[in-house]
Amino acid sequence: MSDTDMPPLTKAPEMYVHYCEEEGRAEWSGWGNSPSPAVTTRWWCFAHFPHRSYEQEQALRRMIEAAERGNIIQ
Repeated sequence: MSDTDMPPLTKAPEMYVHYCEEEGRAEWSGWGNSPSPAVTTRWWCFAHFPHRSYEQEQALRRMIEAAERGNIIQ
């Protein structure tokens, strides 16, 4: 579908903001998971997401190590 085939917007898009499920965290979360459509989706920040792949786990470990050394990784 191209932009020319889409009908015009009749109202502004809505943004939903989710926060990390981890206790005491007020960080925005973009990592959601639900075992089925009948179960409410739970949301986590990347650092607390329990379903990371091996590659994601390694990236997080490098990010934490760099932060401990004082380097900032974006």
